[in-house]
Amino acid sequence: MKIGSNSVEENTYSLIKKALDASLKRNEVIDNNIANVNTKGFKRSYVTFEETLKDTQDDINMTITNEKHINQGKEYGQIEEQRDESDSMRMDGNNVDIDNEMANLAANSLKYNALISQINSRISMKRNVINGGK
Repeated sequence: MKIGSNSVEENTYSLIKKALDASLKRNEVIDNNIANVNTKGFKRSYVTFEETLKDTQDDINMTITNEKHINQGKEYGQIEEQRDESDSMRMDGNNVDIDNEMANLAANSLKYNALISQINSRISMKRNVINGGK
């Protein structure tokens, strides 16, 4: 089954690569939040990827085969860094919760490892097919 000019397999690899990129960016943002836990007035940041991917999920089968096609400037699964402007319980205005950031870091590591396992599994299956099951 083809979607646009890419096969489903190519789209899957592309999506996994994008998810790995998002995981890397999320790790950098969380590290920055942790590094600034004691910085006065610092506002934590976070990365959105899954949310933007979910928002465009219904449109994923629409293809753009001509540059004049309307896509409203959307890219599927954009990786965006957002700033959390919410108030903090601290007097210095910093809204970083170290416990929350450490939990986010652990969850991000699990997601990254799961994505790497998926890629390795797909490569292993292809290698098995190429080698004739030997």
